[in-house]
Amino acid sequence: MQDEVGSRGEDRRDNDELVPQRGARSEENPPVFNLPTGILVALALICGIYAIQEFLLSPALNQWVAVEFGFSPIRYLYPLDEQSLAWLWTPVSYSLLHGSFEHLAFNSLWLAAFGTPVCRRIGEVRFVLFWVVSSVAAAALHAVVNWGEPSLMVGASGVISALMGAACRFAFGDRQRSLARLSGWQPPLLTVGQALADRTVRVFIIIWFLGNIAIAFGMPMLGGSTASIAWDAHIGGFLLGFFGFAAFDPHTGRHTRA
Repeated sequence: MQDEVGSRGEDRRDNDELVPQRGARSEENPPVFNLPTGILVALALICGIYAIQEFLLSPALNQWVAVEFGFSPIRYLYPLDEQSLAWLWTPVSYSLLHGSFEHLAFNSLWLAAFGTPVCRRIGEVRFVLFWVVSSVAAAALHAVVNWGEPSLMVGASGVISALMGAACRFAFGDRQRSLARLSGWQPPLLTVGQALADRTVRVFIIIWFLGNIAIAFGMPMLGGSTASIAWDAHIGGFLLGFFGFAAFDPHTGRHTRA
């Protein structure tokens, strides 16, 4: 998972607090692709955009796409009314672009892995809103850290980091929560304190942050390319996902079962 920058105490609740997973399918009729529609559409979109850039656009047009749809901190140094509206859409559009096939493939794998449980839990509409907000959050921290830099950032990994942070609030945990997910229930959302009290969540967060701190000090990331990696966008996305996921979760505060 990487964004590329170019030269421009455990929670153990009763079963009656578990929320049924919407759209659960019977074991007798499993889906051909075990991915929700929202994830399949997102994968098709980012792969389709990359294919168009790679095989249909000229180098000059590709450069224009990168400038007009990639995120650049320097854009916000100039009066907004004296430039195009790219300042408005680039905090989101950059997340749909990728700088290489390796970059795209790596992010696609992480999107399928962590986007699937989140999308199943919150549904497609909320998933789109979560994508937009987490993309903006990742871009915002990247802009703060690199204020005024003439770089261009592309890649979905700020969003994927947010999905990882969101998953820490419900997808990890003790045996009861794992059995609930396997049986088609949605486990209740953990509070921030409950999530941090869970050993699995703590270990995941520590390893994740250490990896990104290592990137900040110049160490290469597994699956990374020769381009710089926007570790700050990763952190911005993760913090949004971990602390803000409750705002997108329709099961927050609900304790019902079918």
